[in-house]
Amino acid sequence: MQNDNSKLMNEVSTVASILVKDVDETKLMLRLEEILSNYDIKRKTELELEEDLPEKVELFIDAKRLEGLSNLTLQGYWIELNMFHKFLRKATVQINTVDIRKYLSSNSEWSPGTIDKKLSVLKTFFGWLMNEEIILKNPASKVKSPKQPKRLPKGLGIEEMEILRESCVDNRERALIETLYATGCRLAELVNMKITDINFNENSAKIIGKGNKERVVYFTFKSMYHLKKYINERKGNSEYVFCSIRHPYNKVTGRSIERLINKISARTSIKKNIHPHIFRHTMATHMMENGAELADVQHILGHDNPSTTLVYSHVSEERKKQAHKRFLVS
Repeated sequence: MQNDNSKLMNEVSTVASILVKDVDETKLMLRLEEILSNYDIKRKTELELEEDLPEKVELFIDAKRLEGLSNLTLQGYWIELNMFHKFLRKATVQINTVDIRKYLSSNSEWSPGTIDKKLSVLKTFFGWLMNEEIILKNPASKVKSPKQPKRLPKGLGIEEMEILRESCVDNRERALIETLYATGCRLAELVNMKITDINFNENSAKIIGKGNKERVVYFTFKSMYHLKKYINERKGNSEYVFCSIRHPYNKVTGRSIERLINKISARTSIKKNIHPHIFRHTMATHMMENGAELADVQHILGHDNPSTTLVYSHVSEERKKQAHKRFLVS
């Protein structure tokens, strides 16, 4: 039975014979034996090989943290890669394109959007491993993204917005609805908004968005009116705009805001799925329908790529009809 040194020598010799033509295997084996006699080599067990992926994931997360990615993004990376590891249980260097395709097709309930998100994480992870020279090639690079159905973001109509407003039972709920709609903030951006970030004279606020980038968002007079009422009456001295209603009045979590919006929505007859992000869709859609320039909406939403904002560029049938009458010469 071969010891670990002999196994390593044979493996190195095989690789060398592939890379170098006319290699003298006898001399190579003798030289390797001479070198390896100075070392005590132990071959990793199958379990040790399988468990090396979490170690690589930790290195990846640490590197991305140094690049300034948000904790929310890092948590998303960790969750996705942990799911991949539980499915595969394979040494990182042995993972191939087939493995990734099997994983992405393993759950029939995953939508094309979910699969695309998972694939994006895997491409980023294995691309980083390749750049760090931990692996020789990215096994996810040849996997194509699934075709996405063309769906327009579902916002709320003006009447539906009024129904939600009228369904609020206190200033906290009303301020929340108005702030989400007026600023177009993402949920995490709203959660982390501090009172000191708000310029009450200019009806604006500085927020930190995706990629740790700062931008300015704006309030309407109506939203600022309700926000001031809420801030003036709330208890505690939290530095954050929206805090809990009980001592010690900590910053609200994203889940708390989701639950609160669900409560407001339950009081209405609106059939749509009401969630925090729908107000962002609604604000962008209403702005575009009222004639706002695409570039302006892009900067207000904090989109790096104009194509991301382009999904809001659809217009109502009535607006298209009026534009046709106005601009087409008979």
